[in-house]
Amino acid sequence: MAKARVQFICQNCGSAHQRWAGKCDSCGEWNTLVEEGTSGGIGSGPGSLKSARKGRPVTLTSLDGDIEDAPRIVSGIGELDRATGGGFVRGSALLIGGDPGIGKSTLLTQAAAALASRGHRVVYVSGEEAVAQIRLRAQRLGVASSPVELAAETNVEDILATIAEGKRPDLVIIDSIQTLWTDLADSAPGTVTQVRAASQAMIRYAKSTGAAVVLVGHVTKEGQIAGPRVVEHMVDGVLYFEGEGGHHFRILRTVKNRFGPTDEIGVFEMSDKGLREVANPSELFLGERHAKAPGAAVFAAIEGTRPVLVEIQALVAASTLGTPRRAVVGWDSSRLSMILAVLEAHCGVRFGQHDVYLNVAGGYRISEPAADLAVASALVSSLTGLALPADCVYFGEISLSGAVRPVAHAQQRLKEAEKLGFGRAVLPSGSGELAGGIGAGSFQPTALADLVARIAGSRRSRAEETD
Repeated sequence: MAKARVQFICQNCGSAHQRWAGKCDSCGEWNTLVEEGTSGGIGSGPGSLKSARKGRPVTLTSLDGDIEDAPRIVSGIGELDRATGGGFVRGSALLIGGDPGIGKSTLLTQAAAALASRGHRVVYVSGEEAVAQIRLRAQRLGVASSPVELAAETNVEDILATIAEGKRPDLVIIDSIQTLWTDLADSAPGTVTQVRAASQAMIRYAKSTGAAVVLVGHVTKEGQIAGPRVVEHMVDGVLYFEGEGGHHFRILRTVKNRFGPTDEIGVFEMSDKGLREVANPSELFLGERHAKAPGAAVFAAIEGTRPVLVEIQALVAASTLGTPRRAVVGWDSSRLSMILAVLEAHCGVRFGQHDVYLNVAGGYRISEPAADLAVASALVSSLTGLALPADCVYFGEISLSGAVRPVAHAQQRLKEAEKLGFGRAVLPSGSGELAGGIGAGSFQPTALADLVARIAGSRRSRAEETD
């Protein structure tokens, strides 16, 4: 009898090694190699197959042809439908990740109840909780009367056999993919081999039957979905459920969507009755704003197709350390270093003897470079002690030469700001034709030095008014 081959699989990147090592050669992580057999299933060699099936020809077609919109299942939860691009697509697989306790199961329970109340067959399979625990959550959310079918199971073959009975389900929720195991793999649940095999089985079921499948994934310390990255490539959409423990709102962010826009967000507010939709997140992020405090600038951001206004707060304080501190929350620290260097090199603003703290209010996270202008304004405002105008918004990208570059969707940003009562804007020149109202009171600097001079000039104008 031939001896079964053994491989060591990295639990971080999924690469296979012939012998154990303390460090993975592919990703560089330590103590991630786990011994897994290759006698069958994922990782097995060609010799393990009893007979090779002869291939059959498939039909080739052209690029030109009729296009049909993907059939969707609308949940009725507006923010969830926005993040998914209009609802769950039939026959698709969706992966949702988030920190423990962030509200993934709560959101999916509410979505399952909403769909079941509309007449759809919804199956909720939990591998982490018992049926009684799910029922307690449903009672707390007030959706216990919804006809959602529950099961507590971790074996993939048993799950597929169960949902195959009766009418085809419209939505299948698996919570979570790390707890599933299949007979095709010999490794323990949660390993790379089992996660990949279980994902392949559930995705194959979704494509063959037309049911929408939602997989819940754990996240690592870095905030990435645990397991091999290939799982994210296999599914049709990836959503991250984000939120800070000290804040009551949650953000459902789309990072991949084959049937809709990416970088879309849905905003929810956590309460004792579950997650509540936030139709206007700008009001939420600006709700506790102190208009007369220096070091605060309102940034008009774009998340997918939605404009969002957030407050950027900066604190510049004299430092007694040889190397001043640079602390950032909600923004890129490398980008902050670049803005500080541009202010010193091209505008004559010195931060070498000051600690710099930057925060995006409300725990919100910003990734687009259009926040450069708002960050620079907040830094200069805090250093000079001059409060920025309360009815002004800022957006624009700053280059290393100190020039202010245009950014996309300027009109959408201005319309959102005008809707919330802002009357002025600081934006790059060349942003297109500006309408009346907020456009008439806009300032369009071509260089960052012009904006710094304008902020510093407000000190002289106030002094003249006092005299």
